[in-house]
Amino acid sequence: MPWFRVSAAAVFLTLLTGAVAQAANATQCQSTLTPAGAPPNNTKVLILGGGMAGVIAARTLHQQGINDFVIVEAKHVFGGRMSQTTFGANGSYVIEKGANWIHGTQTGSGPANPVWELAKNHSLKTVETHLFSNITFFDYNGPNNYSDKFEASLDAFDKARALAGQRWQQNQTDLDLRSAYNYLGVSPKTPQEQACEYYQIDYDASQTSSLASAWNYNYTFDPDVGYSDVDLLSVDPRGFACIVQAEAATFLNTSQVLFNQTVENITYSQSGVTVQTTSGYNLTADHALVTFSIGVLQGTDVSFEPKLPDWKVEAISSIEMPVYTKIFLQFEKKFWFDTEIGLYADQQKGRYPVWQSLDYPGIYPGSGIIFVTVTGDYADYLEQLNKNTTQVQLEVMEVLRKMYPNAPDPIDIFLPIWGRAPLFRGSYSSWGASFIPQHAYNLSAPVNGHLWFAGEGTSLKYFGRSSYSLP
Repeated sequence: MPWFRVSAAAVFLTLLTGAVAQAANATQCQSTLTPAGAPPNNTKVLILGGGMAGVIAARTLHQQGINDFVIVEAKHVFGGRMSQTTFGANGSYVIEKGANWIHGTQTGSGPANPVWELAKNHSLKTVETHLFSNITFFDYNGPNNYSDKFEASLDAFDKARALAGQRWQQNQTDLDLRSAYNYLGVSPKTPQEQACEYYQIDYDASQTSSLASAWNYNYTFDPDVGYSDVDLLSVDPRGFACIVQAEAATFLNTSQVLFNQTVENITYSQSGVTVQTTSGYNLTADHALVTFSIGVLQGTDVSFEPKLPDWKVEAISSIEMPVYTKIFLQFEKKFWFDTEIGLYADQQKGRYPVWQSLDYPGIYPGSGIIFVTVTGDYADYLEQLNKNTTQVQLEVMEVLRKMYPNAPDPIDIFLPIWGRAPLFRGSYSSWGASFIPQHAYNLSAPVNGHLWFAGEGTSLKYFGRSSYSLP
């Protein structure tokens, strides 16, 4: 009916410009949502994907009095890239394969991070981490205190953010962060300086737009316009995804959820949308909201009929989907640094540089667990090994023994694979330079008034790993 089309359009515009973009085990969080049967074949709105964006979109529709919708989710639980597993020789610890942190909470009466609000509402257990102050430094010769170089790298990043703002105001061309460093004359020259720079910018992507990165940082960490500079690590035994699952359980019923259904084709026209799944479901609706990751949209896992218009394809192609890999190791007992972070500088940049102890007060004391994070070329390389943990362990331990020559072999090892995962094809979105804001707008813009798009990649302010870490 016409009144619905107008109402739905208004709601979706609200979602795309605000709410969605910001926004003991996992099954306990959504036990009441296990559907007894298939939902209706025809509905007003199909929400494709049950991650943060999909669930909050459903909640927003519900709050607007629109309940004729169905969430189609490929997994058996909600959460998307918020995903956990048990780990350790006795499987007694819950580790996060993907999202791990809430970046930014609230400063005074300023804006509150909506992910943090969800965490409070559902009593998510977290611990504050100090990622830029509680660090021990190493290089290929062992312990080496180059904290002065680390402080200089913090200043360099602040200068790059300021430069981005100046260039934006003067209508100058955007630079990627590495080019901005070159322009400012603060490029690293030694392995130690390279490790510090890696910690500042390669966690996202080395070619990240300085302009988009500045916006992302400011709207998250700057108390004047964002949330706060507080980082909270999820250590909840239910998993970080519980905040999405528990929120869904507050308003959804079983007829509004279709789990274990992977979308393979989306046909859209002026009269509505038809969605086909790999299991043979043929679902029709007036509208569909696509919340797939940028990596999925860039690939061939899902086809669109007709093909998406050129302006939409250009926007999808203009954003990156890097891989962020955490390699978890468990040992009989802890033998490493007493700080939260260990930063390692190798002669080859990016070679297993960032180590974080989970055997730490407030996290998992006595667990013997530490993990190392890699991005960029090394993360892509690990994807090609396809979980060959024997090879990964050899390489990781070679580095760890540079830091601690007598380090024993681990008793367990685990690393998730994101780039090759067909439901994700990467870890998080990252805008490269030269960043064109119109691409961001086009990425979130609807097609034909019936096909809508949402998710962290569609947000100009909170793409990637800002308001909630993606991984």
